[in-house]
Amino acid sequence: MGLSRVKNQHPCFAGEVTINRGRIHLPVSPACNIQCRFCTRSITKTGRELQRPGLSAELLRPEQALVLVHRALELCPEITVVGIAGPGDTLATHHALETFDRIHQVYPELIKCLSTNGLLLEQYADELFRVGVRTLTVTVNGVEPGILEQICSQVILKGVRYKGREGAALLIEAQKRGIRKAAALGILVKINIVLIPQINGDHIAQIAQTVKAQGAGIINIIPLIPQQEAGVFDIDHAPDCTELSYARQAAEVYLPVFRHCQHCRADAVGIPGQQDLSPLLYEYHAQEQTFSHG
Repeated sequence: MGLSRVKNQHPCFAGEVTINRGRIHLPVSPACNIQCRFCTRSITKTGRELQRPGLSAELLRPEQALVLVHRALELCPEITVVGIAGPGDTLATHHALETFDRIHQVYPELIKCLSTNGLLLEQYADELFRVGVRTLTVTVNGVEPGILEQICSQVILKGVRYKGREGAALLIEAQKRGIRKAAALGILVKINIVLIPQINGDHIAQIAQTVKAQGAGIINIIPLIPQQEAGVFDIDHAPDCTELSYARQAAEVYLPVFRHCQHCRADAVGIPGQQDLSPLLYEYHAQEQTFSHG
């Protein structure tokens, strides 16, 4: 699926369509297999005004997700994309694949989109394509182990915990292989980069050049959202406009840059930047929380 075609349908790949195209994010993925130092995942009914990845009002089972898609389309017929972006990593458990399998059988016309850290992307790329995924976002915050180890503190693969530079190197190589495999299948790959100027601010061009070589088609620079409650980073401010502009210019030498990111939650519903229908949807779906967060 080419970028030009996606631009007419996908609000997270082309900003000009965000005024009339919607998406639903389904929070079905409970666990993560890496630990980014800035990341705090949370399942909470309160604090809906907070807009950032990793947050969701609840976790869904795959069979429940299909019901929500049907209801979301009733509330917002402009929805063209079903995405899964957490709150954990989408490939760390089987839930995202099962969810897309169910939805693709009923709604083959909807774009299926997945966000992942890429650790297991190579392993599951064929299965993702089978269940209808044609657009994919991989978060790549560094392509040099010495830089990435400052951002990602550990990687868990096949039950083994890798820390520091070893874990960073493992993740980098897995991401390269996964992006290459997905692109070869015909999946359009977007790269998210969390901009932390003190760490990877001068590394953006190298990231962009590296992911382009693997087959990525577009880049999104996400300013760090400081979360001091995580107790890990000493960084207490987000990148300013000048730093963000510099990073985008560096990336744009190699790939188109998406400039309309809304820092969407893992349970976002509606047209980005215009409407948030998730309170209506989850009020309709009110139920006891039973999905283990692990």
